[in-house]
Amino acid sequence: MADVDMEVDQPAAPPSRNESEMQTHTKATAVRSIEGWIIVVTNVHEEADEEALQDKFGEFGEIKNLHLNLDRRSGYVKGYALIEYATLEEARAAIDGAHETKLLEQTVQVDFAFVRPPPGKGGRGGRAGGGRKGRSRSRSPAARDGGE
Repeated sequence: MADVDMEVDQPAAPPSRNESEMQTHTKATAVRSIEGWIIVVTNVHEEADEEALQDKFGEFGEIKNLHLNLDRRSGYVKGYALIEYATLEEARAAIDGAHETKLLEQTVQVDFAFVRPPPGKGGRGGRAGGGRKGRSRSRSPAARDGGE
C-alpha cells in the first residue's frame, strides 16, 4: 500500500457550560441524561393530564418526552411528572419559569431530575466507611464453642 497522509478530525471540545445554569434549588449540579435534560415536576394535581403539562411546559421549548405516572388502583396521577428537553437552556427556562407556579389550582415544584450532590455533602449513602458498624457476623454454634 502507498503511504497516504490522511486528515483526522480532532474531537470537538465539549461546549462550555455555565455552572449556574446547572445548579438546582439545593445547589446540586444537574446531570444530563442519555438523550437530553430531564426535569421533575412534583405536586402535580391528581386530575392533571398530558395535555395540561404540554400546554404549560411547551412554551419553554420542545418537549422530547413527557412521562406522567398513574396510580393503578385509582387511575389518578401519582403526583409527579418527568419532562425531557433537548437542551440545557430549555430545561433551565422551564425550571425558572414554572417553579412555584399553579397548575390546576395546585402549586408545582420544578427542578432537575438527575443531579450530583453539592460539594462537601459526602458521597455514597452518607455513611463513612460503608461498613457494618455495631454488628458482628453470626457464627454457627460449632464455631462459637471452639468447633470440632
